[in-house]
Amino acid sequence: MSVTSGPGPATRSAQGGLAIALDAQRERLLPCVHCGFCLPACPTYNRLGDENDSPRGRLHLMKAVVEGRLDAGSDAFQTHIDRCLGCRACEPVCPSGVEYGTLLELARETAAWARAPGFLTRTLLAVMGSSRLRGAFFAVGRLLRSVGLAGLGARALPKWAVLANARLGLAMLAATGDGMSGLRAARPDVTSADAPARGAGAGSVAVLEGCVQDGLFGRINGATERTLRANGYAVTAVRGQDCCGALHAHAGDLAGARRLARRNVEAFERVGVDHVAVNAAGCGAAMKEYATLFEGDPDFAGRAAAFAERVRDVSELLVDAGPRRGAPVPCSVAYDHPCHLQHAQGIARKPLAVLGAVDGVEVRIVPGADECCGGAGIYGMTHPDLGGRIGGDKVRAVRSVGADVACTPNPGCMMQIGAGLRLEGAPESVVHPIELLDESYQRAGYYA
Repeated sequence: MSVTSGPGPATRSAQGGLAIALDAQRERLLPCVHCGFCLPACPTYNRLGDENDSPRGRLHLMKAVVEGRLDAGSDAFQTHIDRCLGCRACEPVCPSGVEYGTLLELARETAAWARAPGFLTRTLLAVMGSSRLRGAFFAVGRLLRSVGLAGLGARALPKWAVLANARLGLAMLAATGDGMSGLRAARPDVTSADAPARGAGAGSVAVLEGCVQDGLFGRINGATERTLRANGYAVTAVRGQDCCGALHAHAGDLAGARRLARRNVEAFERVGVDHVAVNAAGCGAAMKEYATLFEGDPDFAGRAAAFAERVRDVSELLVDAGPRRGAPVPCSVAYDHPCHLQHAQGIARKPLAVLGAVDGVEVRIVPGADECCGGAGIYGMTHPDLGGRIGGDKVRAVRSVGADVACTPNPGCMMQIGAGLRLEGAPESVVHPIELLDESYQRAGYYA
């Protein structure tokens, strides 16, 4: 790989910023011995065959910028850093323990200093970073979904490159509809407050509402609160919480990520609960790493670290308390591991244990379940071609197991896989494991 082009004046500050940032993280950068164990785990390298699109290739590019051998604004650095999904599948297979995710976010921050991100990325981050804009954006989305225009548009729009983002966006929006509709027994809807706590207290917990989860998957937040209460947790509402900042961090807007993270730390501190429950894999991974995000802030680092210690995926909390068994929900599910649950948080078995508490559910692990679906936050929208190729492979793997529904505990994955299924005209919908447990509890009468 060639890294001979030197830095230009326009990018010296960006290059210097990366050098300073990585110098502070030198212990994270140095362990890479370029052994290549990461190559087979990398979705972009497997499809493009370019060493620059592998984890060790990208680390080599970062080092070249630090050493002044490569311009941070060059096409080589910008293109290959931008192409990374950030799935972190390289981390578990790395014998040296390279913390690739942290280094990638620093590199993307540098790339943004040298060359402004594209319009779509800037727009999505602006919307997700503002509660007012986010509220309006998702309100329109829910309206389009409720009247059927999202699904109609996804089917009707041609596959022209100009309309690729719009068509995919509509398909993703349509995929946020109620995937449980074909499995749910007829009964009046329940609210999260209808679930009494089970016996002795398992501890106090507050649920991250999230941005996409709250805006488009509110039913999953309700199911999360009900199932936690049914397993002995006292659930407390938290005002003033915000987006977790994961999308901003992954895009290199670390300042924006810190702003949102600070709001969450302060909001959850005020209620003083034992645990912070998260039902979105990407959000959980980001929040468990708030200590790293604030390493350079001595005034806030301790508070961020204390908060991160309390963050738990909802499956962790339910397995710690049981989970309580309910009534049967006969169905087969094609289960796919979210990258930021399996690779970033090291959680693979506990969501399966939640599904195992629902009699009648037959779990069929998707072939290649440990590979990214191509959603990767906003990647599926900003990289419709490569993200679409990876997503297409995932959809084929999901369909190959012949299950009634697809199942994965992350909203971005639900949208990416669900959009792929919609665009192919497939009958399968996508659900969160908590929705199946919640349905089981409803059938058992726990919420009566």
